[in-house]
Amino acid sequence: MTAARIAALASLVLAPVSLCAQATAPATAPVATITPRVDTLHGDVRVDNYYWLREKTNPAVQAYLEAENAYTEAQTAATRPLRDRLYQEMLGRIKETDLSVPVLDGGWLYYTRTEKGKSYPIYCRKLRTTTAPEQVYFDQNHAAAGKRFHALGGMEVSPDGRTLIYLEDTTAFRNYTLYVKDLGSGQIVDQIAGVWNGTAWANDNQTFFYMTADSAKRGNAVWRHVIGSQDQDAKVFQEDDVLNDVGVFRSRSGKYVFLSADGYTSSEWRLIPTAAPTAEPVIIAARRPGVEYNVEHADGMFLMYTNDGATNFKILRAPDTDPSPTTWSDWLPHRDSVFVEGVDAFKRYVVVSERSGGLRRLRVTSLGTNRTRYIDFPEQAYGVFPSGNPEYDTEVFRFNYSSLSTPSSVYDYNLRTGGRTLRKRQEIPSGFVPTRYEVRRFMAPARDGVQVPVSLLMRRGARLDGQSPLLLYAYGSYGATMEPTFNSNVLSLVDRGFTYAIAHIRGGQEMGRKWYDDGKMMNKLNTFQDFIDVAEELVRRKYTSADRLVANGGSAGGLLMGAVTNLRPDLFRAVVADVPFVDVINTMMDASLPLTAQEWQQWGDPHDEAQYRYMLQYSPYDNIAPRKYPWLLVTTSFNDSQVMYWEPAKYVARLRATKTDTNPLLFKINMAGGHGGSSGRYDRLKEIAFRYAFMLDAVGMATGDTP
Repeated sequence: MTAARIAALASLVLAPVSLCAQATAPATAPVATITPRVDTLHGDVRVDNYYWLREKTNPAVQAYLEAENAYTEAQTAATRPLRDRLYQEMLGRIKETDLSVPVLDGGWLYYTRTEKGKSYPIYCRKLRTTTAPEQVYFDQNHAAAGKRFHALGGMEVSPDGRTLIYLEDTTAFRNYTLYVKDLGSGQIVDQIAGVWNGTAWANDNQTFFYMTADSAKRGNAVWRHVIGSQDQDAKVFQEDDVLNDVGVFRSRSGKYVFLSADGYTSSEWRLIPTAAPTAEPVIIAARRPGVEYNVEHADGMFLMYTNDGATNFKILRAPDTDPSPTTWSDWLPHRDSVFVEGVDAFKRYVVVSERSGGLRRLRVTSLGTNRTRYIDFPEQAYGVFPSGNPEYDTEVFRFNYSSLSTPSSVYDYNLRTGGRTLRKRQEIPSGFVPTRYEVRRFMAPARDGVQVPVSLLMRRGARLDGQSPLLLYAYGSYGATMEPTFNSNVLSLVDRGFTYAIAHIRGGQEMGRKWYDDGKMMNKLNTFQDFIDVAEELVRRKYTSADRLVANGGSAGGLLMGAVTNLRPDLFRAVVADVPFVDVINTMMDASLPLTAQEWQQWGDPHDEAQYRYMLQYSPYDNIAPRKYPWLLVTTSFNDSQVMYWEPAKYVARLRATKTDTNPLLFKINMAGGHGGSSGRYDRLKEIAFRYAFMLDAVGMATGDTP
């Protein structure tokens, strides 16, 4: 071991030690106890001084987290009036008592209601007649009463409309109990503890399929259950490969239950006829390395969209009497410039979600005539999503459309005539004038010559003089596309002079499948470099300046925040990292943690030395150094099951012991929430108000506040 390496290790081990937290002095930053854990990996001696923070039941850990919360509250006390104003503004843009557009399914119109003062939706339905009374089949407010957290992992009504399955989590750790409710009597007639997301009804209205997960919360098994039977459930399928997740759902046609076993690089699907729920599952196509596919059932055929010899995916067809690969033929060939994102099949029509030029479009094909048309959209940047289409034999296709300046809008599109009807547009009770705002989109050059899309919302007429604060948001992982859609909350920043920008960086799929492939595994640095290059371009174009630039991302986007903060701390005034995945090497070494094993195909496996060396270049926790950092707000939830609370806790503790500046470093822990924070809508707004107040404070806009 070199002298430099020994000195570096000594500086970590011999850092000042204190009690776990100074809980009685919240004005002083808490200092975590240093308890070194030493490991050797590929010849590297790795010292983790804060590994002990993983001890969730240790009273010292909880005391430390509570001290961090107390410190954060003390340090932000002056922004409380601003937080209250922000909360009231955002609340004023929400129609608290509201009604969703009803969705027709099996002769019933299903919809949700919200009521002022109530945190959760009320699930309702009516028979498809003008005089039918409303039936409240599930009131989440009633179910959540007295609970600190309440979330639904899914719900599904039986084909005859008489029985409801719903999955309930009151822990925030995605521990679900399945309940079976008789909708006639309102009574719970069956329940199963310890289940996972995913259910599907058979046609007899008594049999359904559900899922369980392994100890790392990987959906791995599908079971068959008959209502009222106890301890007699049959395991239908189990996936033992830890790289793959299992799914189960009923086809829109109602003829099949699909069982999927998907990883990040391969797929294997099975089917069971809903009329014969005890039949053995039939494999559609055996798994092959590097080949992904997804299945939809249309009239007399299956449609598979796949990357088999098609980087941007193509669509194949097979007769539903024999879906084996020997019967497959092209239905929609591969196109280099068009990415197939999804397929919705109906009895007489197929709607394909495609992406071209960075924007989604909808391709409608009549199965009777084979004629195709596109549903077009007028704005230069927008998001469109298929929504609420459970009916198989229909001529109406519903989608949701919005842009940065167009509130969420529900449309019904006539698949036969091509006409569209606006059914509902999000109402902003406090008022919203779209002409006050301007939406822009441009391409920012990355350092390797790639052009990265950027979407912006700003006040119309704002000067480009570098003086405006700007919030730059991105995600850039898992192939998730960040659409430039309407967000009424961000208006509280824009109305105060902020520009809001989304960087559509590599790691998503905004520009096709290659955009994703070029932002993962041994290409992951592109994600972070893209974000930095976009930020520099925004400064160069004088949308903002480095001392007015705020960055934000969550979860894998929190990894992005940690990485760019280490790489270019001088480029940002403030960074907000929500539930951040920042301890990359340690987490990816531990296959017992949720998500880890599957994500060896996303980030890499540190057991492989080449992948370890690459990941070590950007892992935020491993790259903290004695330097100046921007203002930092880090958030987490104690019961987060996707990014464990200890990752941001360790990250903050190490930053406190290492950074050389006096800029604020705040850590806010939701002691009852999950990966998405609180479950109730009012509590979530308060959490957003807290983040926005921090951002405004960082750029000197917390006092004398006027929107």
